[in-house]
Amino acid sequence: MFLSTPLHSFELIIFDCDGVLVDSERIANQVFARILKKECGLSYSLADMFETFVGRSSLQCMEIIEQQMGTAPPAGLETRYKQDINDVLAASVTAVQGIEQTLAEISIPYCVASSGSHDKMRLTLGKTQLLKYFEGKLHSSSDVKRGKPFPDIYLHAAHNMGCNDPGRCLVIEDSPPGIEGGVAAGMVVFGFAELMDEQRLIQAGAHHTFKDMRRLTDEISNYTHKQ
Repeated sequence: MFLSTPLHSFELIIFDCDGVLVDSERIANQVFARILKKECGLSYSLADMFETFVGRSSLQCMEIIEQQMGTAPPAGLETRYKQDINDVLAASVTAVQGIEQTLAEISIPYCVASSGSHDKMRLTLGKTQLLKYFEGKLHSSSDVKRGKPFPDIYLHAAHNMGCNDPGRCLVIEDSPPGIEGGVAAGMVVFGFAELMDEQRLIQAGAHHTFKDMRRLTDEISNYTHKQ
């Protein structure tokens, strides 16, 4: 199904990267949990990791760790965290099932707005053969003053893509901070609930949730027809 008319309500689709385009969240958080246990003495289950850290920038993660420890994290923790995760992702990250098919079906402009760095996005999207779809359309929280859950990255991405009406933007996110940021930007936000608890995405303000990326174009069509 090739979408044109069902997307008439939107001028731009803004995708998160980790967990939406690439299946990286489980891998990254397993690695991060091991580092936190060894270096900081903090024990987190995978569910705890998703609830506490997913959707946050590395700087925000370090701030959370400092709050948990009551003191500054060990020197070099952020650097090791990034390097170890990037090494594992470079070897094993895969694309979210159905995303390439979905990108082929979308007929309006789209881009990425991620809490991850440009280097990380280029690594994971390159490894999964998705980078060709997003060249020149990558936006990172490092580009703006405030990361998710603030709206800055979404407004920055929309401006760079030439969309001046946030209400005509559709955000695809898989984390509560991402949902909150997209809503704060005045955009329509779909919560991708393949791994994240669907109720948490709804509570964060998602206008619609779905669990199968292969159905995104149908989900958009059904949503717009109900409006």
